Amino acid sequence: MDQKPAGPAARAHPKAGGGGTGCLLAALGAAAAPVVWAPKAAINIEGGFEGHARDLSVLYLDLPLIVLGGALIPLGTWALTRRWTDRPWLTALAALAALALATWGLAEWWTPRTEPNPGYGNGA
Repeated sequence: MDQKPAGPAARAHPKAGGGGTGCLLAALGAAAAPVVWAPKAAINIEGGFEGHARDLSVLYLDLPLIVLGGALIPLGTWALTRRWTDRPWLTALAALAALALATWGLAEWWTPRTEPNPGYGNGA
């Protein structure tokens, strides 16, 4: 006969599982961050008049960092909150709040280089 051990080892871990939620939040963050980033980066990709302000480093340097941060911030928040509480709705809410704050902070803080209009007026 198998006897179950007594004490803490006998209890199931109440916080196990839920990895799909973390992956879903990471995917949501990886998709949401570039959506917030793209309008500010458009001038650097298009370059303005005759491409004078084109800076494609926003595509190969900034974009991967934005996607990585968008994925890791909600995933990290979800993992840390998951350690402290047994409520899955609270962990998801905390991860979504962290993602919202991070994207707001990105929109406020990150300002790509914009060249002044080279004397041709504003096009109007």
